[in-house]
Amino acid sequence: MIRLTVLYPKTDNSQFDRDYYLEKHIPLVKERLTPFGLVGVDMQEGIAGGTPESAPPYAMITGLIFNTTDELTIGMGTHGPELLGDIPNFTTVQPQTQICRTVEA
Repeated sequence: MIRLTVLYPKTDNSQFDRDYYLEKHIPLVKERLTPFGLVGVDMQEGIAGGTPESAPPYAMITGLIFNTTDELTIGMGTHGPELLGDIPNFTTVQPQTQICRTVEA
């Protein structure tokens, strides 16, 4: 499995509209990328850093799961501009991304 991990940094000045993200952006991502092989979306909302009383480094970490890198590449090649163009509607930060292969221990 291939995972596109998208990390939304949290800073003192950053804004992240969780409701828009969950109600508008993620449904748009699923609608556009499922026909290209998206098989799952995993979201983790940051609530703390390394200790419970510290601030989280990320507001949200999302994984878009595909079977192959080709599916990811074609899907994002087709709909990436639209999906990336929606980012300013819910956050003021530039997300960080990483493509990973799932491994099991």
